[in-house]
Amino acid sequence: MFSRCFFIIIFGCLFFAADAQMTRFSFTESKMGAPFTITFYSRDSVEAANIAKRCFILVDSFNFIFSDYIDTSELSKLSKTAGVNSLPVSLSPAMYDILIQSKKAYELSEGAFDITMGPLSKLWRKARRQHQFPTDSTVRSIQNLIGFNKLVFDTSNKTVRLTQPGMQLDLGGIAQGYVAQKVIDFLLTQGISNALVNASGDIVVSGAPNGKEGWVVGVNVPEKTDELLNQKLILKNRAVTTSGDAYQYIEKDGIRYSHIINPVSGYGVTFQRNVTVIAADGTTADWLATACSILSLKKAKKLASLLGAEVLIAEIKRGRLLLNSTKEFRFFWKQE
Repeated sequence: MFSRCFFIIIFGCLFFAADAQMTRFSFTESKMGAPFTITFYSRDSVEAANIAKRCFILVDSFNFIFSDYIDTSELSKLSKTAGVNSLPVSLSPAMYDILIQSKKAYELSEGAFDITMGPLSKLWRKARRQHQFPTDSTVRSIQNLIGFNKLVFDTSNKTVRLTQPGMQLDLGGIAQGYVAQKVIDFLLTQGISNALVNASGDIVVSGAPNGKEGWVVGVNVPEKTDELLNQKLILKNRAVTTSGDAYQYIEKDGIRYSHIINPVSGYGVTFQRNVTVIAADGTTADWLATACSILSLKKAKKLASLLGAEVLIAEIKRGRLLLNSTKEFRFFWKQE
């Protein structure tokens, strides 16, 4: 459902020796259209398996709320009400929460992050699948359906109205990080304080592997699926997400258009850029990585700093790899 277009590899966690009491367990299932991995330390294998099972059930419950691939999901049902008598729709707590956070993201990013991009997302998804570039008139026509101002919230009753007929919401740029964070939060309630959750590259960690300073994470080079930056990140009680177009893009006249769409132009961004965001929570890391993929370098760094996050922007220009980051990002590099 929410598969992203980048490549982050977890290093080292396979090699951490457990102490006499705690053992490392890792569980992977296909969730939200991609591998979903939960790694943590526990004293008992049966207990660990039971906790992992409950985590995956939690993931499924969110998927049935946020997915735009499931016709009966809450999100799909909400999109179907667009323009129908403009009636307010009551929302589940999770849906209301993620919409409010999306509203905040839209405002802070000056519109770079916009969940009303559903119609454009589907247009470009189809274009990539069929290898057929849409006409400019088609893009412009569909652009008329988007705009966060077409969402009307009632904070007292926790309802929302989709005022534009044909509107469709797309939570793909925020939901994976949100769900990964919720799984980490659940693990904490179960006494699991050293864990890593990887929702297809949206990574949230708590604590650190046994005897280690933190979880070690590698980031890929822009445009590459199998080449990593020389340095690795070391993280504790943080979230990290990288956005790029290594997997999903469409080309025309020698220009590569990313799956990350600029709401202003209606087209995928053409930067050869990977954006890695380190934030305090998975939700922020997820949407901020998308926003910073669209914003200028200056605005991306300013926004990250405003949120207490760090951003690394890796670009290829004239065949050269250039790295640009916020000042504090360097403290997360692993010291060899």
